[in-house]
Amino acid sequence: MNPEELIPRLIIYMVVLLLAISAHEAAHAWMSWKFGDDTARLLGRVTLNPVAHTDPIGTLLIPIVGFIVSAMGGSFFLIGWGKPTPVNPLRWRNKDLANVMVSIAGILANILIATIAFIILKVLFRTGIYWTMSDSLQEPVGLFLEYLLIMNISLAVFNLLPFPPLDGSKVLETFLPESMQPILATLEQYGYIILMVLMYMGFFGAIIGPIVRLVVSLL
Repeated sequence: MNPEELIPRLIIYMVVLLLAISAHEAAHAWMSWKFGDDTARLLGRVTLNPVAHTDPIGTLLIPIVGFIVSAMGGSFFLIGWGKPTPVNPLRWRNKDLANVMVSIAGILANILIATIAFIILKVLFRTGIYWTMSDSLQEPVGLFLEYLLIMNISLAVFNLLPFPPLDGSKVLETFLPESMQPILATLEQYGYIILMVLMYMGFFGAIIGPIVRLVVSLL
């Protein structure tokens, strides 16, 4: 892919990624607030402003490098993450329910965005509107909606996996017996290292890829 094609695609990709991550983290903050903890709200995290949620490594460096490597024909799992949303479980009402709902709030936000993108694409295809767009409009609109669909599905499935520090592990924590909690806490200490190793081995791509292809085939 030449630079004239790469740069516009990268810009659209990063806009979609920032939206997906901001919605994910803002949903965590909002849900925690609704259960009685306003820690994240007071820090300005109940917002779609990407500045509040951007992690220099997980939101910018890794996604940009990954996109460029993939565009050049390399193998790289395209995913990113935002700055963790701070919560104080001691302030939650109904702690067990709050833990589950706050943990899955970001996933639900990504599923909602993916659903909206899917419906819009389906309508554009079924009505034929997409095919009547000018070339200058069709490509950016198609890319934006495609990235919006795929990125949010990927983030939702990725975060459902029960590996610390992903959201799925927080849900698992609620249902595990007390005897298993130390094991989960130990895994969390090395969570990012484990994630990087699994990412390098292609583990996440093997799980998320078929799900994304299934959804895209429904279009």
